[in-house]
Order: sequence, then C-alpha cells, then structure tokens
Amino acid sequence: MGQTNILVVDDVRSMRVTLGGILEDKGHRVVMVENGYEAIEAVKRDSFDLIFIDIKMPGINGVQTFREIKKIDRKAVVIMMTAYSVEDLLKEALEEGAYATVYKPFDVDRIIAIIEEVLREKTLILVVDDKFSDRETLKTILEDKGYRVATATDGNEAIEKVKTRHYDIIFLDVVLPGIDGVETFERVKKIDPRATVIMMTGYTVEDLVRRAVSEGAYTCIYKPFNMEKLIELVEGISREKKR
Repeated sequence: MGQTNILVVDDVRSMRVTLGGILEDKGHRVVMVENGYEAIEAVKRDSFDLIFIDIKMPGINGVQTFREIKKIDRKAVVIMMTAYSVEDLLKEALEEGAYATVYKPFDVDRIIAIIEEVLREKTLILVVDDKFSDRETLKTILEDKGYRVATATDGNEAIEKVKTRHYDIIFLDVVLPGIDGVETFERVKKIDPRATVIMMTGYTVEDLVRRAVSEGAYTCIYKPFNMEKLIELVEGISREKKR
C-alpha cells in the first residue's frame, strides 16, 4: 500500500499551501486545487483516502463539490473546512455524510488526529483463533481502538475469507484444528502477499513459529497478550502500510 493520498480544496492560496505543507511534512502525498471544478476533475483521475474541502468557494461551494465527489467516489472520506459562520452549509454537509469539520486557522493536532482516525478505520484486520475467548477478546480490543475486525475459527475459514477480500493485518493462531497456523499462513501469503501476518501462540511451538517467521510472518506474539504492546504493534504496521 502506498502513501496516504490527500486532496486539499481551497480557493485561498495561503490556506491551501499551509495545510498541504503540514500534511506533506507528516509524510502524506498531497494534491492541492483551488476550486470545486478542479477537485471534481482530480477525483475522476485519482483515488483519495481523504479530501479536505473549503465550504465557501467561488463557482460551486464546498457542499455542492462534496455532492459531486460522492457521485464519483461514494467511499471518499470528506472533511469540510471553514473560517466563516456557515452553520447551515456545515449542517447540510454533515447530514449528507461528510466525516468532520475543521475550523481555520487550523488546529494542526486536530487535523492529524482526524487523519489517524480515518486511517484506523481503513485498516481491516482478521483474527484467526479456534478459542472463542481469545478471538473475541482481541476483536473487542481492536474494535474499541477504531479498527474494523473480522474473525475466523480455523485455517480453512481464514483462507476462504482472504480469497474474497484484502486484510491489512492477520492475527493467526499457530495451533489450529485441521490445518495448522503455519500451513494457513503459507496459503494465505500465496493468495495475498501484501497481508501482514502476526502469529499467535499460547504454547511452546518454537519450530512452527521459527518456520513461519523465516517464511515472512511479521512476528510472533505470546498469549496471554500484553494489550498495550499489541496495540502499538498494530498502529505501527497500520502507519507503515499507509506510507
């Protein structure tokens, strides 16, 4: 997965360049345009993870631009920006599915926090574990942190799920009924080489773990989990995948 793609739409050059510069400094790829028409053309040409749109612009305003963009890419995550009291327009945009509102002059910390929140929501995780309590505990913790999580009870179910969609991170128990975690890992990697796989174990199965890691598993974590370290690991991988 490449860098996060962000579109900034603002008719005021200083605002456009300021926000664009802040985002580029954070390692994101930024396209800057000065009106709604240019924004619509940009969305036709490219896919954006996040779009910042100024509410008040000449030509077509931010809400009209937002509506047109949603017709082209209904999954677009749009954040409205304003320096004015335009509550009616903001209310319209939020009711129609805009993600959030930020006010100028920019609160950089808030903007970065919103971006990180959106990236978390875009990270899809699969937890593969035959033990209900371990599977559901990990799922709940990750969902509480804003990640989207699916589960599988064994290797075969995991393989079927990976065939139908891409998972950014897969937590995979080493000891599973039927086909074990390492064989599942090998088959998953053939289907989707981009998936980051983290092996999990509550047993001493050093040979299996060593085999999986030598073949490209990201790491192995041991049960019971240190939840703080686990979340740090997920956030680090999520950031790496967006670069």
